[in-house]
Amino acid sequence: MTNRRLTTAVMTVAIALLAGSWGNQSAVAEPAAPAAPAAPAGFKRTELARHDISKPNHEAVTARAEFQPGAAVPKHTHPGEEVGYILEGQLTLEVEGKPAQNLKAGDTFFLPAGTVHAAKNTGKGPAAVLSTYLVEKGKPLATPVK
Repeated sequence: MTNRRLTTAVMTVAIALLAGSWGNQSAVAEPAAPAAPAAPAGFKRTELARHDISKPNHEAVTARAEFQPGAAVPKHTHPGEEVGYILEGQLTLEVEGKPAQNLKAGDTFFLPAGTVHAAKNTGKGPAAVLSTYLVEKGKPLATPVK
């Protein structure tokens, strides 16, 4: 799949998830996922949407991650797939067992469930990523790896 087609697919999923958030509100609050460990300095993840998906006991979580210049997130995993789109800036994505990827605004990436990875803002300005996670409910969105 070309970068343009993958980008279109990611944005379509994100828009559909956000649009669905207005029509799928329920009177009963669902339990929140367990709290994640404290974020590293210069990094912030903001959850934008959370919705059930067709796979039982799984959900889609859309989030925006922001990296200040030089900020990094150490090795970690997610309990499901991550589809990401670089909104601005530059990041180096290190995936265990693969060469580091230098990503810039407009690039996309995909990480299978349980993949050990880390990311660092290697640009001169801030960087931002829009990611959709397809994850098992009740598990932390990210788990640090030692």
